[in-house]
Amino acid sequence: MNKEEDIGLLTSNSNASPFDLVIFGGLGDLSQRKLIPALYHLDHDGRLASGNLFLVGRRPLSDQDVHKKIKLLLQDNIPDQESSDSLIDFERFIARFRYVQLDLNEEKDFLRLSAAMDCQQAHRIFYFATGSSLYKAICIGLKRAKIITTESKVVLEKPIGHDYQSAASINQAVAEYFEEKQIYRIDHYLGKETVQNLLALRFANSIFESLWSHKYIDHIQISIAESLGVEKRAGFYDKVGAMRDMLQNHLLQLLCITAMEPPSQLTADAVRDEKVKVLRALKPISGDLINEHIVRGQYDAGLTDGIPVPRYLDEENVAKSSVTETFTAAKVEIENWRWAGVPFYLRTGKRLAQRSCEIIVQFKEVPHSIFPSQKKETLANQLVFRLQPDEGIRLYLNEKRLGPGMQIQSTNLSLNPDAQSSGRVPEAYERLLADVILGNATLFLRDDELLEAWRWLDPILQDSTTSKEAPENYVAGSWGPVSAILLLQKDGRHWYNS
Repeated sequence: MNKEEDIGLLTSNSNASPFDLVIFGGLGDLSQRKLIPALYHLDHDGRLASGNLFLVGRRPLSDQDVHKKIKLLLQDNIPDQESSDSLIDFERFIARFRYVQLDLNEEKDFLRLSAAMDCQQAHRIFYFATGSSLYKAICIGLKRAKIITTESKVVLEKPIGHDYQSAASINQAVAEYFEEKQIYRIDHYLGKETVQNLLALRFANSIFESLWSHKYIDHIQISIAESLGVEKRAGFYDKVGAMRDMLQNHLLQLLCITAMEPPSQLTADAVRDEKVKVLRALKPISGDLINEHIVRGQYDAGLTDGIPVPRYLDEENVAKSSVTETFTAAKVEIENWRWAGVPFYLRTGKRLAQRSCEIIVQFKEVPHSIFPSQKKETLANQLVFRLQPDEGIRLYLNEKRLGPGMQIQSTNLSLNPDAQSSGRVPEAYERLLADVILGNATLFLRDDELLEAWRWLDPILQDSTTSKEAPENYVAGSWGPVSAILLLQKDGRHWYNS
């Protein structure tokens, strides 16, 4: 197997060379909910090479204290059957963790980290699970403690910056200490099985790629809906909002994967070259177009799963006069030959009717139906990529209903990743961490990709800041503000809510 095959898009099961992994923000929410469980699954499957796992935090804790915390969180996140079947692996995995108390402003603390690491280990991975404003300080500390090696890698969590200028500044700061090939900017949505299946469906099947253009597609919808509110992230979220938290990264990344041209080969730079082309082809939205193509909303009081929930302004750590949006929708156009005239409708929000993430490819209607009884909703075909809560792909077709006459009904063909394997489908962070270990950057953002996304969004963000106009209210438990419905209705279309 050659190198390209070994680090292909679907991660190889091959073990990597030994390494040390350091997670800054090691006791934070992301680390506890996603990273540590993902590392456990890699270790359980024999895909986590030998080496130390370091959790870095500010609290004074012993290794034993941290081991107890890890055991409790794994018991909450790992199925009982899975953990009891491999109790020895469970305990052995926990024992791999070491805790380092560290203040980012204290150089001697980084020396303590350096002393704890294996000085012979050149393969080191630094995971920055912190706010991006801290990235420069971490890099400086690592450099001064002489911890960075030529084989080191750094993983950067989103959002990186709050606008184009800050993102460029952070990029430049990290680039002083790491080469671009060492930097992995993570977007966990790209690690989902269905996103990779979208690429396979398009580029491994001529039947779909030949239809993938303005000639046959009416429009595309990409929605990321959350039923939860801001929860414990209110202090962070009130400074960020839905556009920075979701539109600039997750939604635009899913748009790029959906709209990109076929890469010349399945390598990191070939794939990312095509994604950058999509971002550069996005039609700018500024001036009067902002009111026409962008919707901002903020949730009001309502019901979630039948339980009363407060409005956003009454959440703890949210300013009473906050104009931060918890919902945004956008009509986006790509100015190239493939997609001219095809709108992409993007939508994300908190406290919506249910949790879901879908990419809906709406094909054009047949020019003329020869079946008098065929209803409007069965005229056009749909290809639906569902990323959460249950991943899968459905192709909606029209068929004859059993019985007399020619009654037409809609049916769907399902391609479910769970059905292909009797085992567990890997979580996104699990797959992406494995890719970092193996050195496969295909599903990670390149520096120009990050900046192009911010460049497109900046005029929209500046308008919302200068206007200080309050977002439109919507009832918690609904599908968002009325303006989001009108965004499609004025084009003669409607949102598809699963």
